[in-house]
Amino acid sequence: MPEYEFVDVYVPRGVSRKETTRLLTDHAEYGHWELERLSLLRDGSRRVRLRRRIIRQLRATW
Repeated sequence: MPEYEFVDVYVPRGVSRKETTRLLTDHAEYGHWELERLSLLRDGSRRVRLRRRIIRQLRATW
């Protein structure tokens, strides 16, 4: 079963949709994050939860 690490990003309401898209695209492209959940809050701000898979290397036995 894959393991994931998570990061929560808060985007204030003054940030445009286009800027938010660019921010999330940068996280995905350079940090290998993927979108898990996006919540639009009542005040217009966004709460975004990103995840990426943790790859563990197994110890080689000789």
